[in-house]
Amino acid sequence: MHMQLLHNNKVIIFDRTDFGPSNLSLPGGRCRYDPVDTVLQNDCTAHSVLYDIGTNQYRPLTIQTDTWCSSGAVLPNGTLVQTGGFNDGDHVVRTFSPCSDDSCDWTEFPSYLSGRRWYATNQILPDGRVIIVGGRRQFSYEFYPRNPQASSSSSSNSLSFDLRFLFDTRDYDENNLYPFLHLLPDGNLFIFANTRSIVFDYKQNRVIKEFPQIVGGDPRNYPSSGSSVLLPLDENTSGGDGGGGVVEAEVMVCGGAPRWSYGQAVNKVFQRALSTCGRLVVVGHANPSWVMEDMPLPRVMGDMLILPTGDVIIINGAESGTSGWELGRDPATRPIIYHPSSEVVGQQ
Repeated sequence: MHMQLLHNNKVIIFDRTDFGPSNLSLPGGRCRYDPVDTVLQNDCTAHSVLYDIGTNQYRPLTIQTDTWCSSGAVLPNGTLVQTGGFNDGDHVVRTFSPCSDDSCDWTEFPSYLSGRRWYATNQILPDGRVIIVGGRRQFSYEFYPRNPQASSSSSSNSLSFDLRFLFDTRDYDENNLYPFLHLLPDGNLFIFANTRSIVFDYKQNRVIKEFPQIVGGDPRNYPSSGSSVLLPLDENTSGGDGGGGVVEAEVMVCGGAPRWSYGQAVNKVFQRALSTCGRLVVVGHANPSWVMEDMPLPRVMGDMLILPTGDVIIINGAESGTSGWELGRDPATRPIIYHPSSEVVGQQ
């Protein structure tokens, strides 16, 4: 299930299309015909809705292709771009542009993507494009819109770019899916996958820096899903050791699952999730190392969000098991607040 808050105080909600009919019919007798759908080829029910927070009303939307484990980002103009998914949706780009009436709906671009983007991650870039990184067995990245220099007649290989880091971080359980991406103040991209992380120059397709492995060596990405944020920036921290005058940037990664937890969960053995968080200065320090802290409880499949106060809320998820395939156990029902500005490690 995906949800995205839009700029007009509405929330777009959508889910996979290959799980049978929903309980909400499409209006006007509309139906979706998809001969390659794995469950229901002729489907007259909605798999996406637009919810109006102010009026507590919703309306069904029409989505044609499977968004299961797709990824998205919001463009500067407020348009949601959702890429990839499963089966008929794995090469699709979908857009939704908010409107003031009921005329807006999904627009889909089949076969736009050069690679199968299932469990990829998207990040908005300074030029307004979206970079799409990874996906299951896709050790590459591409852009939406495509590079203006790549014509429609170009071979698909010229539209995507290899990223060896993704291949190197893959393990038996594929713990490098949905990698963490953060755009840094110097214009480069921070990428974290499995236990490793890099600063990446996506314009030149080169790794600028690789950081030490996160302490403990346990995976933090899907299916051992932790979560990550770029902590609030402080303009007074520029010009530090190795910073070159650029504002210091620090990333935080929390939760996850012990190595091999996914395979054990498939066999009905549910390990306790990780309770550790790691902080790493990724811009502004020549030789940074991970600073580890403990959360009050273990958490896998959680969400982290920067609050207006600059604090971080960590919410949702489970205390045991892993992501995917109903393999989470012991719901994590207690949100926690983290105060990154506290100077005393362990008391945030």
